[in-house]
Amino acid sequence: MTWRRVLLMTASRIASLTCSNTEILMALGLADRIVAADSHSDAPEVANVPRLGPDLDIDIDELVAARPDLVLSSLSVPGMERVVAAVDQAGLPQLVLDATSWSGVLRDIRVVGEALGVTARAEAVVAELRAEAASARRVFARPPSVVVEWWPKPLIVATRDSWITDMLTLLGARNAFEHVDARSAVVTLEDVRDAKPDLLVLSWCGAKKLRPDVAEKRGLGMRVACIPESALGRPGPRLVEGFRALSSLLSEVEDGANAR
Repeated sequence: MTWRRVLLMTASRIASLTCSNTEILMALGLADRIVAADSHSDAPEVANVPRLGPDLDIDIDELVAARPDLVLSSLSVPGMERVVAAVDQAGLPQLVLDATSWSGVLRDIRVVGEALGVTARAEAVVAELRAEAASARRVFARPPSVVVEWWPKPLIVATRDSWITDMLTLLGARNAFEHVDARSAVVTLEDVRDAKPDLLVLSWCGAKKLRPDVAEKRGLGMRVACIPESALGRPGPRLVEGFRALSSLLSEVEDGANAR
């Protein structure tokens, strides 16, 4: 066992720099070790934990002042490379997660569990999440095509290298932009129209309110639904909420198609 692994396993003061990391720690039963978190982490268990600012603008001075013996960072949010570099420059030990797939999310949970000495708990969490995802699967005569919209202007959608693609595949559907080689991409209204999706899901990152009327006014003539970013945009255990929500919407789409 290396000195680094011993250091991680004994880490009792953890700073989490993004929501998904905070939720992974909570699922592993480690909420009591969190001494600082980003301002978007909204779980009640960390309501009284000192905040470090939004995930793309972490206050490094405040982070250092929290005296963490481990910083749990992430590259899941575009632009967080700067934060990871700043943490390194501050000389703080950090573990960087970077899932781009559902299997990657499960792997990250295992990585955190092993690093922090709760391997058995991590395996149990992964098993529960796998079962939840499997139970949400539906069988369709034709795989429904779905666009997940991360932002309305510019119009940003989930593309191939996203856990969204895996989630839809596991549910028996497909990502309408799975052919685009990126994690996410700016597209045009014409691109969305040409994709001919059966469903457009709004899951705007960082938005306080989702507004389906904004998408409906585009005149694309497709079904629009909303799923909170907390259920689709965070590569952690809350993605099971996204599986359930997508499964329900896809069933409604199939029922509507059968009724016509």
